[in-house]
Amino acid sequence: MKLNNSPEHWMVIYTRSNFERRIDKSLKEQGILAYCPVITSRNKWADRIKTVEKPFFPSYLFVKANPLQLSNVRYVPGVIDLISNNGKPVVISDNEIEQIKIITQSYADVQVVSLKSLKVGDKVKVNDGVLFNVEGLVNKIMGTKVLMVIEQLDCAVIVKVNANQLTLSTAI
Repeated sequence: MKLNNSPEHWMVIYTRSNFERRIDKSLKEQGILAYCPVITSRNKWADRIKTVEKPFFPSYLFVKANPLQLSNVRYVPGVIDLISNNGKPVVISDNEIEQIKIITQSYADVQVVSLKSLKVGDKVKVNDGVLFNVEGLVNKIMGTKVLMVIEQLDCAVIVKVNANQLTLSTAI
């Protein structure tokens, strides 16, 4: 539901802890396209093992909105702020959202790691499998684990990929 003729862009919302899914539901009820990527994990307690869904990016949610809709998004309970760079909201491309969807749907062993302790290194391109032709920056290759970096999100995505599925380029 467009409220005016301004273009809609994917942006990142910073949320209160554990409010991602409530905000996602609230925005969708208002007709605003929201995306809360989730992953399934198995939690083990002393007496049982339970499979749970949890947000892939804790305290973050993606929203596709125009400037007028963004003013409404800021007032949804649990929204802290938009992620911005130099005072402008960070825009995420449709392609990056699709890559996140592919990763969360295709890989069971996937984690998010803060970039604060990482340095961007070589450029990598996956030449086989579900992530065919996906390019990213890597910090390190550890056996079959590859640390792929999505710069706009200020985080890294770790997926298990066979070493023979990668083509490394020169360092950037």
